[in-house]
Amino acid sequence: MKSFCFLFIFYFLCSCTSSAQNDRINVKEETRENLFPQTKQKAKEALVYCQDNKFNTDFCILIDMQIHSGLKRFFIWDFRKDTITHSFLVSHGCGSNPWATDYTKDNPVFSNEDGSHCSSLGKYKIGQRAYSNWGVHIKYVLHGLEKSNSNALARYIVFHSWEETPSEEIYPEGTPEGWGCPTLSNENFVLIDALLKRVEKPVLMWIYN
Repeated sequence: MKSFCFLFIFYFLCSCTSSAQNDRINVKEETRENLFPQTKQKAKEALVYCQDNKFNTDFCILIDMQIHSGLKRFFIWDFRKDTITHSFLVSHGCGSNPWATDYTKDNPVFSNEDGSHCSSLGKYKIGQRAYSNWGVHIKYVLHGLEKSNSNALARYIVFHSWEETPSEEIYPEGTPEGWGCPTLSNENFVLIDALLKRVEKPVLMWIYN
C-alpha cells in the first residue's frame, strides 16, 4: 500500500511539472505568434522613419514592453530580410520598487522624469559607444527623439549589459529591473555590439507598449 501511495504521489508530481512546462511553452509560442504582426507593422513604420531621417536602413532595434519581461522582447529587425534575426531578454525600470526585483514583469510603469527609475517609451537614436561601469564595460548613449523620452541624456539612460540580466527566457519569472536603462546579458550584448560597431549611420531603437 505504501509503495502504491508513493508511486501515485510521484506520478502526480511529475504530471503537474509536465503540465506547467507545457503551459509555459504555450504562453511563449502564443505570445510570439500573436504579436508578430504588430512587430512587423512597427518595423514598417521604423523603416520609413529611418529613411526620412537618414538613419541606418539595414536593421533597427524594437523593444515591445507588452511582452512579459521573462520572455524575449528585444528584437533586431533586419529591414532587408523583413524579419527578426535576433531576440533577447531586456530589462526595464523598477520605478518605486526595489532595484533588481521583477515586481512589474508584466505591467511596467513608464516615465520621462528624472529620478523615477522608470523606462521611457519612444524612439531613440543610438549614439556614442563609451565606457560603462556595468557588464562588459561598454555602453551606448541614447538620445530620446520624442516628448516621452526627451530626458534620456539628462537621466543617464544608456544601453548597456548587466550581469543580472539572463541570456535565456525565464518565464514565469521576470528579468531583474534596473533604473530605466535597457540592458541585455553580457553574452547577448556582445552580439549586438558587434553589429553596432560596424555601421556608419545612426541606428534606431524603438521602445513601445
